[in-house]
Amino acid sequence: MTGIQRGISRGLHGQIVEVMAQRILSGQIPEGSTINVPDLQADLGVSLTAVREALKVLTAKGLVDARQKRGTFVRPRSDWNLLDADMIRWHFDDDDVRPELLEELHEVRGIVEPAAARLAAVRASDAQIDLLDTALAAMSSATNDLDAAEADVAFHKALLAATGNELLTKMEVVIETGLAGRDRLVHKVKSSDDPVPSHARVVDAVRAHDPEGAELAMRELLAKAAEDLSAVRKTTGRGGK
Repeated sequence: MTGIQRGISRGLHGQIVEVMAQRILSGQIPEGSTINVPDLQADLGVSLTAVREALKVLTAKGLVDARQKRGTFVRPRSDWNLLDADMIRWHFDDDDVRPELLEELHEVRGIVEPAAARLAAVRASDAQIDLLDTALAAMSSATNDLDAAEADVAFHKALLAATGNELLTKMEVVIETGLAGRDRLVHKVKSSDDPVPSHARVVDAVRAHDPEGAELAMRELLAKAAEDLSAVRKTTGRGGK
């Protein structure tokens, strides 16, 4: 089964890229192996031009390369652009998410978000605090897991933006994509606790321009997230600390 479907909203080109990427990420096409492009084209049932265009996308993301005499091959994992938004999403779309990925995401959040909360408490404008309040309101009114996850992502994006640090704000690529995937996994295995109080404590500290309080509130929020991941690990054999 190729996973290529005609007549659906996502374009054929995008499907080919995703199918090929998943084969590499899952190890079905191992690191260092040569890709037989005509065989791949026949397997997917698409044109050779379509496969070559998809390979260009995967080349840009560091997954594959092509050289004279060697042909097209899968690059080592150390060369992959793991911070690319599509790469993060493809990892979480996999039916068997690596436990290490969830652990690494939580470690990144533990480094970035408490510091972001501290900076936001010093620098956030009234408009940025309004965005945090809007995300909280959406979280409070969410009636399903999808809406709750979207509100959660909006909150953390707004917090990064409130730091006033353009480079730090770019971390939203990792936080947003990874957090959405993590939320989907957590909601599959456990009922959702009310997320509003823990997030509201962060906003209250930011509004009060209390950097220590904001950092502490974020660390407490992340401690709860760690408990959720432990629940995923116990239920499914996946997850992080």
